[in-house]
Amino acid sequence: MKVLQFPLARITFGFVLGILLPYYLKPNPKLVFALLFISILFFSISYFLSKKKLNNKVYFGISTYILSFFIGATTLIVHTDYFQKSNYIHYGSIFEKPHLVSVTLREKLKNSTFNDRYVAIVNRIDQTESSGRIILNIRKDSLNRQFEIGTLLRIKGTLYKNSPPNNPSQFDYSKYLENKQIYAQLYADASEISVSSEMEKNIWYYTSKLRTKIIHNLEKSDFNKTELNVAVALIMGQQQDISPEIIRDYQYAGAVHILSVSGLHIGFILLFVTFLLKPLPNTKRGSFIKLIIILASLSLFGLIAGLAPSVVRSVAMFSFVAIGSHLRRSVNVYHTLLVSILLILLFQPSFLFDVGFQLSYMALFFIIWLQPLLASLWLPKNKVSKYIWDILTVSFVAQIGTLPLSIYYFHQFPGLFFVTNLIIIPLLSIVMLLGVVVMLLAAFGYVPLFLSKPFEWSIFYLNKIINSIASLEQFIIQNIPFNLYFLISFYLLITTAIIWFKKPSYNKLALVLISIIILQISFIKNRSDVETQKEWVVFNSKKSTMITERNGGKVTLFANDSILKTSQKNNILTTYLIGNFSTLETKKRIENTAFFNGKKIIILDSSGIYSKNMNPDILLLTQSPKINLDRLFQTVHPKMVVADASNYKTIQKYWKATCKKQKIPFHATGEKGFYKLN
Repeated sequence: MKVLQFPLARITFGFVLGILLPYYLKPNPKLVFALLFISILFFSISYFLSKKKLNNKVYFGISTYILSFFIGATTLIVHTDYFQKSNYIHYGSIFEKPHLVSVTLREKLKNSTFNDRYVAIVNRIDQTESSGRIILNIRKDSLNRQFEIGTLLRIKGTLYKNSPPNNPSQFDYSKYLENKQIYAQLYADASEISVSSEMEKNIWYYTSKLRTKIIHNLEKSDFNKTELNVAVALIMGQQQDISPEIIRDYQYAGAVHILSVSGLHIGFILLFVTFLLKPLPNTKRGSFIKLIIILASLSLFGLIAGLAPSVVRSVAMFSFVAIGSHLRRSVNVYHTLLVSILLILLFQPSFLFDVGFQLSYMALFFIIWLQPLLASLWLPKNKVSKYIWDILTVSFVAQIGTLPLSIYYFHQFPGLFFVTNLIIIPLLSIVMLLGVVVMLLAAFGYVPLFLSKPFEWSIFYLNKIINSIASLEQFIIQNIPFNLYFLISFYLLITTAIIWFKKPSYNKLALVLISIIILQISFIKNRSDVETQKEWVVFNSKKSTMITERNGGKVTLFANDSILKTSQKNNILTTYLIGNFSTLETKKRIENTAFFNGKKIIILDSSGIYSKNMNPDILLLTQSPKINLDRLFQTVHPKMVVADASNYKTIQKYWKATCKKQKIPFHATGEKGFYKLN
């Protein structure tokens, strides 16, 4: 694989490994910077000796990769708020009692049922200068007041750390926020907020104003609300107001990527602007003017789209493509790709952990690497056939490249992605062309009906097509168990198979066979691990009690009749089964006693019935039983008390205090998440 022979590829690889080190190990920053200094000295000495030909250049190469590794490590430390002393997480008692927090609104998020949500930048805590990002939740009131981006607010409140998942194998929203440098949330009523008369007028303020103006002008032109929400997502990357039903349709059809501005959208912009600039002469000066206009157009589009991570990386990626094309020489496309990765991560190393970043670059790499080979298998003479063939090959290699990652993160595979891409890519080019023109005109307060209506209709039919494809649910493979071992094994197999396919040889075939063996070992190892596991889990399920007993890959569900009847549609249970490579074998009603792995368990519900002759290891309280816990402890002597989320919160506070007095451990699933007994 020639790309790995490039020094830049190995430097980028070392840089990426360096980013991973502090992300997972959280080392002392001083130690990392000291090692960086040592690696610089080693690099300088190796370089000097190699120039003097006093030693082999191997040492210079090794020192280069070591230096790139520690540059990656220090880059993440410098750009990660967790390591900054001014960050609010290092402020004493910030999570224990209320403080006066001064913030600036940076980004509007999708509203929840009860709150308007924003990303806010912390400026000051009490009288101390501070920094960092938080999620600000402002409870909705009758006035439903919306704040502008850039608004300065002062709020008296307590910050709450991001909570870990409440149930096993659940999406880790806390980790997701941490990757975005957000470590806490703040809740406030609108009446408790002091609003400054000043505004922080930075780039986010002006881009937000521009987007608001565009949306307002489109609304005034009677643009249908449903289509407008999709249009704003397609062109400006703002998905806050799209209905869950539409998002689900796009997911099932394998087209959810078009709802967030990515490489596909930026590629359309690049092609469109390049087409418009064709009349300019291909002289040195004319080529330079074209490049400046293209870069300015891509940057302007990035600003309109709010500088979201997916937009920034796509604009950077295609800017390098444009620069490489302008140089008019044999610029290796892999070098262009590697330089864009290196520079993006140099300024935003946290992008490495963004799912969109991983999928975008994996898709682009496979398109560059594999698509020309597939396209050469058939050379149609008809333009229509060639267009369809190109779409099919690009879609296929992009899907092959991203398939393991997609299954790893989303546990589903849209079987009709070929059909979706064949239909929507031509339509999307029309939507993008009309959309960019209409929104540029809307920015100047002019929305011509002869352009806005075709734009609205094209989105309407796009939604209809997506809905029709998504309705064929039998082609959507869902709930696929997949872990990190499978991810690495599948990519190893795909890579070796392509290397062999491009230029077959005995040695390359041997690598493919070894990859197959490694994949089989991964399956066997995973199956062996699962079969030896046993656990008893009390889930954090609001207003209901749900318990599972897992023996290897077989799960027994204990719940009331309503939960048992709808178990197949229960997201908490489904996520648990996928995460543990298990199947639901048995469903039973909850009884008042349970036994697991030598442990005796009393389950006390609203009936108040329990076995008085049994001293349990665990007392599980459900459905808010009317009991005196002090008196109950005189009869039964549990070693542990667990209360699930079906109990009233006020009663749980009393139980917690009683257990503390009696020195009995107390676990409330609403506070600490699920309870697991191994």
